[in-house]
Amino acid sequence: MGSFKITKTVLKSLFRKPATIGYPAEPIEYAEGMRGHVEISADKCILCGICSKKCPTDAIEVSKADRMWTIHRMQCIQCAHCVEVCPKQCLCMEKGYTAPDTSKTIDTIAIPKEKE
Repeated sequence: MGSFKITKTVLKSLFRKPATIGYPAEPIEYAEGMRGHVEISADKCILCGICSKKCPTDAIEVSKADRMWTIHRMQCIQCAHCVEVCPKQCLCMEKGYTAPDTSKTIDTIAIPKEKE
């Protein structure tokens, strides 16, 4: 009796369109409101450090002395607290996922000095 149900399902599936998308050949359309991953506009950043203080997982480090902004991608939980508190709105949540990796991904961005 059980093999008859499986055969019926297989035969139905042969004549239907695939239930999955053709990723990676076809690009993914991300849902509205997807948080994605944190991106920074380095030219707007004033290195205030509020984003690193508000990050619940300590994924962001700000070094005023070295003029560097660092994010530990595998530590970030995409909660968007850093984006919400940034006074210069230099952080945003880009649609898309952090690419899987076998090692911890750390992105360090050099912040340019302000033009006078």
